[in-house]
Amino acid sequence: MTIYLDAVWLLNFCLDMMLLMLTQALAKDSTRKLRIVFGAFVASLLVPLSIYYPDSVFTSLIGKLMYSIIIILCSFRIYSIYQMFKLLLLFYFTTFSIGGGLIAIHFLFQNPVGMSAGGVLTFNGGYGDPISWLFVVIGFPVVWYFTKSRMDKHATEKIRYDQLCPATIQIRQISKSTTAYIDSGNQLTDPLTKKPVIICDQYFLKQWFTEEEWKMLETVHDTLDFEALPDEWEDRIQIVPFQGVEGNRTFMMALKPDKVTIVYEEKEIATRKVLAGIQFADLTKDQSYHCLMHPQIIKLGTPVSA
Repeated sequence: MTIYLDAVWLLNFCLDMMLLMLTQALAKDSTRKLRIVFGAFVASLLVPLSIYYPDSVFTSLIGKLMYSIIIILCSFRIYSIYQMFKLLLLFYFTTFSIGGGLIAIHFLFQNPVGMSAGGVLTFNGGYGDPISWLFVVIGFPVVWYFTKSRMDKHATEKIRYDQLCPATIQIRQISKSTTAYIDSGNQLTDPLTKKPVIICDQYFLKQWFTEEEWKMLETVHDTLDFEALPDEWEDRIQIVPFQGVEGNRTFMMALKPDKVTIVYEEKEIATRKVLAGIQFADLTKDQSYHCLMHPQIIKLGTPVSA
């Protein structure tokens, strides 16, 4: 048997790259495409490894699982174990979905099951109906596009109002950008100024503070000793009372930003009438967003550009 290793390798590289791109799209990950290409190259190395070293550890079930983790680590920026396993499961999900879709289409146009001369139910040819390379080359992109379009449409219909968007917050003339989540359930408003309150986590807000200043803020939050606030931030910090989910009344420390800008439906919206609540923890395990945006900003904000 003649094996064209270069052709098999190239085909495997293209398929792996499309699977990783679909995984990235479903995870809404912002990793650069160049890293995805590198991950696909690492994934395609399994072809020569399997041919030249058929008894290596990477041909076993455990070895393939380990190699899949290596592929994910090479393809995406990993912030936590939770995010890594989330991407790994998405990668397997896309692989099984695409593979199952190809087999389903193949069996739809073929009739591999028949009756033998002795009346026994069997597969045509005795060894099953082989799937041609041409079918894989044509069918894989078709199934990939169908899966991605259906997932995107489902996500659009499910999220609609609640969605991720780019956001930029300016404090003391220093602007930092992040990903925000427009949360229709966030109705927190300062009762005195009537300003909507967005919630930002410590991962994002720490960029404006020194380590000593942030520790002082944490101490104030834990002890309620507001005299311990950093002198440089006294004019920027405000206390916002609110009622928690369980009905108990508490407060939140909030910053007065110079300006908050978001990009919503391809429009840039800016507002100064907002407070940034301080969350002394991360909002998500996978670092997918760092700010819970108040829906009123879309109504109160001023469009900057179309």
